[in-house]
Amino acid sequence: MASDWRKSVGNVRSFIGNLTGGLRGGSNLASWVVAGTLAYFLWVKPSQELKKQQQEKAALAAASDAYRYVEKRKPIPDPQETGLIYGNKNKTKQSEE
Repeated sequence: MASDWRKSVGNVRSFIGNLTGGLRGGSNLASWVVAGTLAYFLWVKPSQELKKQQQEKAALAAASDAYRYVEKRKPIPDPQETGLIYGNKNKTKQSEE
């Protein structure tokens, strides 16, 4: 029983070692730190800055004209020939007849 448990722990450690490229100790930790730092500065930070700039731009646009009209509901798609339903539904059909 105890040997099965030790064997499974050894297999897990071997699997994790293989996942990290076979590096052990300080070199393994240093390589992960370098990879994480590069990923942060090349992908994460620029996307966060872009999102922040877009939010600032949207806030400036909203603050510039506080009384502008904003459509709050989407039009309902009409499967018929008239297109979109807004109010006077099928007005063209009634005038033709």
